[in-house]
Amino acid sequence: MILGAVLAGGQSTRFGSDKALAELGGRTLLARAVEILQAQCDAVVVVGRDDAPAPTLADWPRPGMGPLGGIAAALHHAALTGCEAVLTCSVDSIGLSEAILGELGPAPAYCESQPVIGLWPASASATLDALLASDDRHSVKAFAARIGARPVALSRNPANINTPADLLAAQEQHHGL
Repeated sequence: MILGAVLAGGQSTRFGSDKALAELGGRTLLARAVEILQAQCDAVVVVGRDDAPAPTLADWPRPGMGPLGGIAAALHHAALTGCEAVLTCSVDSIGLSEAILGELGPAPAYCESQPVIGLWPASASATLDALLASDDRHSVKAFAARIGARPVALSRNPANINTPADLLAAQEQHHGL
């Protein structure tokens, strides 16, 4: 079983408002991310928010840990629910392929242009916990290196919405999706 996890705990400082609720083509970025994972995963959670169109989890071990806190929460949840791996994406990764799971499989692997998009084995939770407890660099690439994850060039690189201008560009490029 594969757990999908939308990482949605960022502060949206460059965006200026809660970008998870920003709309593209009449649907929120959060709803879009949940939908793309629901199409490929056995279950989907949203990490770092209290309100979402899927069950929610708090960052692990606490808020403010960046994307790794979201990935850690999802890995722990996956292990508890019998999932073998977690497919992660950020709330603002627009245009993920409907075949993302196949492109990244088997775990561990991550998108070379956006490492937060990854397929991580649930068994890697202890390794991630150790990284988060250490003084080592807390980055997705550091975690990926520790578990031997391979970078993958996706057939279609998703857009990354960080500013209102990025959202406008995505709207124009995708004609409202």
